[in-house]
Parts: sequence; structure tokens; C-alpha cells
Amino acid sequence: MVPSSARVVIIGGGIMGCGLAYHLAHEGWTDVVLLEKAELTSGSTWHAAGQITHSTSSYGLGKCVGYNIDLYSKVLEAETGQSVTWHGCGSLRLAYTDDELDWLHQTISVGKGLGFPMELVGPERIRELHPFYNLDGVKAALHTPDDGHVDPAGAAFALAKGARQLGVKVIRHCRATNVTFTPNGEWLVETEQGSITCEHVVNAGGTYARQVALWSGYDLPTTSMTHHYFITDTVPEFQNLDKELPVVRDDRLVSGYVRMEQKKGLIGIYEKANPNTVWEDHCPWEAENELFEPDYDRIMPWLENAMGRMPILAELGITREVHGAISHPPDGNPLIGPAPGLKNYWCCCGTQIGIGWGPGLTRELARWIISGKPEINMREFDPRRFGPYADKTYQITKAKEDYLLRHEIPFPHFNRLEGRPVKPSALYEDCKAEGAVFEEVYGHERPRWFAPEGTKAEDIYGFRRTKLHDIVGAEVRAVRQSAGIMDISAFTKVEVSGPDARAFLDRLVGNKLPAPGRIALTHILNEAGRIELETTIVCLAQDRFYLVCAAFFEQRLVDNLSFALQGEKVTITNRSSDWGAVALNGPLSRDILTACTSSDLSNAGFKWMTAQEIEVGGHRLWAFRMSYAGELGWEFHGPRDAILGAFRAIKAAGKQYGLKNYGSFAMNAMRMEKAFKGAGELTNEVTLPEADVMRFVKLDKDFRGKAVTEAAAAKPLRFVCVYLEVTDDGKSDGNGGEAVLANGTQIGTVSSIAFGHGVGKLLAFAYVKPEHAVPGATLEVVIMGVPRSAKVLGEPAYDPESLKPRTDTRAEAMA
Repeated sequence: MVPSSARVVIIGGGIMGCGLAYHLAHEGWTDVVLLEKAELTSGSTWHAAGQITHSTSSYGLGKCVGYNIDLYSKVLEAETGQSVTWHGCGSLRLAYTDDELDWLHQTISVGKGLGFPMELVGPERIRELHPFYNLDGVKAALHTPDDGHVDPAGAAFALAKGARQLGVKVIRHCRATNVTFTPNGEWLVETEQGSITCEHVVNAGGTYARQVALWSGYDLPTTSMTHHYFITDTVPEFQNLDKELPVVRDDRLVSGYVRMEQKKGLIGIYEKANPNTVWEDHCPWEAENELFEPDYDRIMPWLENAMGRMPILAELGITREVHGAISHPPDGNPLIGPAPGLKNYWCCCGTQIGIGWGPGLTRELARWIISGKPEINMREFDPRRFGPYADKTYQITKAKEDYLLRHEIPFPHFNRLEGRPVKPSALYEDCKAEGAVFEEVYGHERPRWFAPEGTKAEDIYGFRRTKLHDIVGAEVRAVRQSAGIMDISAFTKVEVSGPDARAFLDRLVGNKLPAPGRIALTHILNEAGRIELETTIVCLAQDRFYLVCAAFFEQRLVDNLSFALQGEKVTITNRSSDWGAVALNGPLSRDILTACTSSDLSNAGFKWMTAQEIEVGGHRLWAFRMSYAGELGWEFHGPRDAILGAFRAIKAAGKQYGLKNYGSFAMNAMRMEKAFKGAGELTNEVTLPEADVMRFVKLDKDFRGKAVTEAAAAKPLRFVCVYLEVTDDGKSDGNGGEAVLANGTQIGTVSSIAFGHGVGKLLAFAYVKPEHAVPGATLEVVIMGVPRSAKVLGEPAYDPESLKPRTDTRAEAMA
């Protein structure tokens, strides 16, 4: 029988559920129950190929991978006595093209920051490491010698055993049948053996995760895709080898991997056409150790390529065909963290590479559950990055797209285009007609850049500078020299109103709340003092506040507000979709706006960081005098129709002044010039002192996380955010995650990097050890595998005194 209560109930006994149970116990929580409907690993885990590599361009996943390899190779078996069958054979990721070679250089730039052993090797060295692979056309490979593979079932069993040893209850053959939230704020998990009341519930259901989430009203965005791998007859050439060959990852021709499996060959394929979904509506509860008949027609072109690249396998028979289901979220990243709108309901699922990523991610989730303090930025894994727009049709469309991209080059800012547009703004068609190239942010379509005449309105990719560099530069210069306009409707827009609105918000945020008609920038923290999000708060009236933050924090903001209510008379209204927004910036923005409104736009009539409800082109909306670009400017917020009308009026008035469209790439370049920290800096693993944003905090008031903030400020920091000018080589700008060195030793990591076209400098934010956060200090940033000199800056590269946004005359603005 199951216990009647527990602190945490985990539903699902695959690698993710077992990994979380293990790490909760190791973090100190042992009143945990793990439920598995059949045998542990009987869903997707048991049929995994079990590989793990240091080769990743994601800094967060890289930290997980490094931990996982150490866990599998050194810790788990020694701790539990359970064999995990670690094969430390290393890996080779091949490059056939210049773009693939650049990808490997970028991976090395991130890997150096993580301390990973890796090197770029040429064909001659590849042949020494792997004498049987056909290297025709291969330029180089990334060699990661400490990679390997593990027995998937053994790894999960070892994690489960480690959890049990510390007191976790692992209950097999006990299916959960329902999960409901009770009036007293707890969760009730019903099972075939009775019900359990718990404080926290975790969905680690794998291919069942979506239908488990639907019990609680949550349409979890994941789809089951099927993947093949094959094991050949014994390979004669392998018989006398004294060590295992490295795994070969051939993204271009095989779209998968080739490795030894004992003395046999193993070929895994992610076909690049006609991906296959299963169980779109419901994964059968009776499914156990489920495999599907192989579909050779679907994968044959890549299987034939694999045989051509590994000729010693070509004449052998296939002894085992594995065609199993794996969960794919819409963007390929796991779903690790709080479920949207559900307090103390956690997702631990959607992990398409569970063996490779799982233990490290579950360690961070355990820390998040217990203390609110994961030690890596969880933004790319947070389930709240998707909203209600991610319905079943969207899920399937995007999961298929993700599957096809598994072995494509992950270019910087790669744009996933399937199923678009999702939530077009009121300005979408106007911007599209003018050449906008859009990106999706929380379902919204936001312009990235605008194609000039003679250029196709489609993404331009590269790890090095392309013609897009000059296009974005022209947009920046237009804003800096005359004026630019941008559709910023994607921003999260939430109104908090009611008699208790001021008192309610005041206890949540670190800065002083603005008076009516004023604007303030502040942060919402969790109880652990870590940054949940940054938000601009506009006081529309004494009891009416308007909060604006980054698009992908929409659900996070709504949840933070909703869960914090303690009976106050407050109404929370999400205006993110039914309101739009436009930014007008530049030294001529006042001239343009004057032609559209009768309102006084002078410094006396419309002060900096204030808000007024005005008419623009005959349309009434809210105008905020503020500027993310660091120029004289306004933002306009209001109903979709009003925003569209105002946008068109401003565009018409701006023709004679050279008004230009600009997009998010130019906006990012300008915020870097102004040293405005963004979502890459203000993350869940840092405190306000570490982010160096204490100027937005008032310690003479109470707010959530204050005690931790004060304590953090009073003692030596773990790391601190610095602003860097990096030597520009005129060829490449980096992508974030790069290693920062001091005297050749890694001391930090880049969080954001971009070329500042207005100042002609490559600029970055990085988290470094505090002793190196001194203006004038010389460091190095590794870009495309090569260290470059970098200087710590003590002020913004552009308009350091912030005079331009406050100008009152055209002469001042143009100075």
C-alpha cells in the first residue's frame, strides 16, 4: 500500500523520475514517494542508446553534461553497488563544411568555460582514433575524449537504489490515476493502491506526461516521436581491438551516430524527412517496453549513408531493430520546472536525451523545489516558456520540426518557422509588407530586422558576420541619427489594480513603487533572493499599476503575482494579447510625434520616466517617456486597434524625417551600448548584488527576498556581472556562453554579447569572479576557439551620462 502522505510524489520511474528521487534525497528531502505503473525504465528509458557527450553549445546543458559524466563514470556505481556499465570511449563530431567547422569552434569556446577536455582534430588524427570511418569530404572533427555511453536501465536502477538507500519509497506496479489540487493547498495523488496527499507533485511521466498533466487541467506541450537505431552482426574488424572506438556523430550524412556495441555495430538515425508521431491523443496505459516495427522506407537514405561511411558494416546483417518513442517538446529543450498556473506542481519530462541530460537537470530541479535556488539558468528549460497557444496542433507541428532539426547546425538565433504565425500583433501585416523578418517569442511574432530593397525577407545564418551585420547596423544608425520605430507588442503586459494593489506590489518588489504618472524599474525575487524577473512598473492611477517585462516571462509574472496574493483586494489582468505596444526612439522622435498629437511633449509638459494618456493620430492610448534604446523616445501601449492607428499615423508623419523600422536585433545592440542588463543577466541563479543592480533596490522597505539580498550584499559574492569591451576582429562576434579568462585561467562566462554599431565596439556582459570585476581590468574572451583581449568597462559605451533621453530641444538631441 502507498503511504497516506508524503512531501513529494514523483509520477514516473524512468531516468528522469529516478534521477529526481536520487537528488531530492541527496539534497536532504527523503519523505519522497516515486510511483511507477510497471517496472522502472519500462517506458522510454530502457530502449535508449545511452550516449552522452561534452559536445554542446548550451552552457546550461554543458554544466549538466559534465556532472552526468562524472556521476556515471566515477560516483554512481561506487555509491550504490549497482552496475551502470560505463564505456568511456570518447566521441568525434564531424565537420564537412565551413559552417559545421564554425559550430565546432563555437562549441570549444563554450567548452573551455566549462573546463571540458576537447580539441579540434584533422583527418589524419581522426584516422588514428577511428581507422574504419570513411573520411571523404571531412574537414575536421571535435574530439571529446571523456565522452561515452552507459547502460540506460542500469543507470536508472542505480539512481533509484541511491534514493532508496536514503529513505525514498520507490513503489512499482502502482499506477497513478488522478492528480487534483485540494482546498487546503495540497495535492491529492490517487493511485491503484490508494491516495497520497503531498505538498509537491512531480510529473515525470515520459510519454504519459501530457495525459497525466491533463488530470490537473494543464496541456503539457510534448509529443511522442519515434526514433530508430540498429545493431549489426558481429564485426570481424572489431574482434582484436584493445579499446573501444569513439562514437562518431555524423550530422550531415548519417543524421545520427555510429558506434561499437560490444563487438557489434550500432547505427542511430534521426531521419530528415517524414518524421513519425505516435500516441498523439493517449499513450496506452498497458504499453510496457513498447517498440514499433521498423520503417526502413522512412530511414533508408540515411541508413545507406551510414553503411557508406562505415563500410565494414555494409555487408553485415541486422540482429536487432529498436524503434521506440521519445518525448519531444516544441523547441527540443526539456520541460524542467514549475507547471504554468499550478502551485507546487513540477515538470520533469519532455527530455529527448534523458541519459545524457537527465541527472544534471534533475539535480537542479531538486534544488529548485527545495530551496528555490538552482545553480544554472533554467530559463531554456522552464515549462512556463509556453502558454495556452501551445495547443495540440502546435505541439505536433513543432515536435516534428524539432525532430528534423536534431542533427542540423544550431546557428545563432536559429528561427523555427513551422506553424507560424501563432499570435501576430496588430502591426504584423504592416511590418510584413515592409520586409520584416519575424521571430516567435512566447507565441508572439516580433520583428527581428527589416530587409532593405534587394534583400529577401528571410533569415541569414552564420557563426561569422554576414550581410545581416550591415543591415542591423543601418537600423541602429537610423535610431541614433534620426528616428526608428519598432513593434514591441510581444512584451508581457499585466495590470494590477484594486484598493490593495499598492500594498500588494510593494511587498513583492525591491524598488520604491512609483507615484501616479511615474515609472520605475524593479525586480521580483523569490524567497531565496534569486531573480525571478525584471519589470517596468507604470503607475496609471493610485490603485492601478501596469507591469511590463520580457515576453517569455508572461506566465512567470502572472504566477508570481497570483501565488503571492494573501486575501488582498486586487485584480490581476493579463493584457499581453489584447493590447499592443510601439516604441519610437531617436533624436527626431519629438518632431515626429508632435505632428500626431496635441499633447505637450516638452520636458516641462512630459517629463522623463513619466506616463500620460494621450491621443496619437486620433487614437487614445498610454504614452510612456522611456527608452530601451537610450535615446529621446516614447513607448505607446493600448488596445490593438488604437496601437495600429497610432503606428500608421507615426509612420506617415515620420517620412519627412527619415523614420525607419527596426527590430529586436538592433534593439539588443543598442541595449548593449547602454549597458542595460537583459534576461541573459537577470536569471534565477543570481542575486541582485551579483547582477550588480542594487541601484534599483531600496533596503529601507520590506520586500520578498530582502533578507537574502542584504546578506548577499554584506559578504563576498560568488561572482558578479561585468560589462566588457572585447577586441573586434571584424569577422565574428560570439553568441553567449563563451569562456572568460584571466592570465589563461577560466574565471567566468559571457552571458550576452553583441556588436554596438553606434559606437563601433564589440560589447559583452559576463559573470566573473569578483576580484576581476574592476573597471580597467584586462581579461580575455574565447570566441570561435580563439582568446581575444577584453577590458572591463565602468560606464556605458554610449552616452554614459544618459543625457540624450532627457533632451528638450532638437539641438540637444542631435548633439
